[in-house]
Amino acid sequence: MTELISETLPTARPNPFDPPVEVSGIREQARISRLRFADGHLGWLVTGHHQVREILASPSFTTNPNKHHMLDLRFQGEIPEGGRKVQPGMFLSQDPPDHTRLRRMLQGQFTVRRMNQLSDWIGTIVDDQLEHLRSLDGRADLVKEFALPVPSLVICALLGVAYDERHRFQEDTAKLLSLESTFQEAMDAMARIQEFMHELIARKKENPGDDMISDLLATGEPTDQEAANMALLLLLAGHETTANMLGLGTFTLLQHPDQLKILKDEPEVVDNAVEELMRYLSIIHFGPVRTASEDVEIDGHLIEAGDTVLMHMPAANRDPERFPGNPDELDLRRPASGHVAFGHGIHQCLGQQLARIEMRIGFAKLFAAFPDLRLDVDPGEVPLRTDMGIYGVHSLPVAWSS
Repeated sequence: MTELISETLPTARPNPFDPPVEVSGIREQARISRLRFADGHLGWLVTGHHQVREILASPSFTTNPNKHHMLDLRFQGEIPEGGRKVQPGMFLSQDPPDHTRLRRMLQGQFTVRRMNQLSDWIGTIVDDQLEHLRSLDGRADLVKEFALPVPSLVICALLGVAYDERHRFQEDTAKLLSLESTFQEAMDAMARIQEFMHELIARKKENPGDDMISDLLATGEPTDQEAANMALLLLLAGHETTANMLGLGTFTLLQHPDQLKILKDEPEVVDNAVEELMRYLSIIHFGPVRTASEDVEIDGHLIEAGDTVLMHMPAANRDPERFPGNPDELDLRRPASGHVAFGHGIHQCLGQQLARIEMRIGFAKLFAAFPDLRLDVDPGEVPLRTDMGIYGVHSLPVAWSS
């Protein structure tokens, strides 16, 4: 059989809520196919749900950037050798045993029980932000006034970061995630965020508080550099991902009034609604990437040691073999568990329970407080984050009866 080879990775989205049409077409031909990366080498594109889960759960693949070409895929140019080094504490880019040691330090902070205990407090943050929204005379950018502030307030409080210091990291995290940044621009942004986090670690060591970073330092386990980079990852993931789900999810519901009615009329559906929105939208624009550390056969394909494998979460979460009954439709009543929007395996999102709680409370309270919320522009004018590693909307102009 002739092997399917994609010469480029399609990223354009004709429909704001769907994966690129070409990627979905590739999945229907072959759930594992070849992909030529920007530097010319031939790797693999994985679009099937089962195949993605198998690779993410397999110890035969590494996430170490020294051994894969994600930087080449994103920046499409010469990457300095030093740019591939794994920095201490960056557990997303580490394999066991280092990954195991670092993640273990944080797991107790993110138990389901502990996150559920935060529900009332998160509800108060959401209520306060909705009260602010109500003061804006019937129209606003929902991203600026609600979707971004809510998770930012939550993660800043949990980490012991002053919210009025958010300018120290929000612009730079956007620069870091931008697909239009050069490698040097992204690294300069990273350096500024790291400087901020090192300052924060020094302050917490001198004056501990009731927050995750102080608790982490109190164990005496991480070095200062490890603690700074672990906190950086939590800060980055803790506001960028949930903010984009709140913004894009609201846009999606406003464009699917039948599904929005279900959410309003059946409050008990909210937990599953969040899972379905995560499945349907899959805001990781493309990736993650792994490299085979040994020869391994997946779904009849021999992936050789050193081969780069890019998994496409939006395509995998629309795989009809896993989600029958037209997975390209939003259905808040669909049993959506088992999606890979939070990843899978040892690198599955550490803060997924926190994100779920923020979304459940955020969506429920938003539409209860503003039952006539509507777009304030034509849907085609909503600026999409196709230029970012984390997909969503740059802004969402909305209106309501004040």
